[in-house]
Amino acid sequence: MPVTQRRFDPERRDRIIAAALDVIAESGVAGASHRKIAARADVPLGSMTYHFTGMDEVLREAFTRFAGTIAVRFEARMAQAATLDEARAAVVDLIHEDLTGSSRELVLTQELYTLAAREPAYREITHAWMKQSRDALARHFDPATCRMLDALIEGLSLHAALDTEEHHRTATAEAVARITTPAAPFH
Repeated sequence: MPVTQRRFDPERRDRIIAAALDVIAESGVAGASHRKIAARADVPLGSMTYHFTGMDEVLREAFTRFAGTIAVRFEARMAQAATLDEARAAVVDLIHEDLTGSSRELVLTQELYTLAAREPAYREITHAWMKQSRDALARHFDPATCRMLDALIEGLSLHAALDTEEHHRTATAEAVARITTPAAPFH
């Protein structure tokens, strides 16, 4: 009787995580299953339980990777800015090119937020993501302004995902300028 050899596939776990993000983007968290993810990753169904303890671990790994990828892009944009005007422009670019430019990423972001709203364990991922975003903004802005900009970025991402009207860069640039312009003293 011939012995079947196990195929050495060091990238299999990574492919499963990438496939999980694709399935979530297409079918949502509720529509993601071991079977769909394994088929998308082109791996045997048994690989799911070999590499992960369950769907919760798959989702946590996938969303951690997704948030980390976005955070790295965010940091890179903010690191390139040398002046206040460049920092403002980088925030506008983040919103219009990095966050709202891809329907896939809009869906993944909203799926993560919904999951984190229901399941406190996933808030660790969103909190780490928010911290990384605010740390990147802190290169150019004070902590209170960072919180306001972060809220604007998240809010505009949500609007882009749900609104039927196009969001214009000029309106975003105006909002960023208003938030990042020191208020006049109140008398």
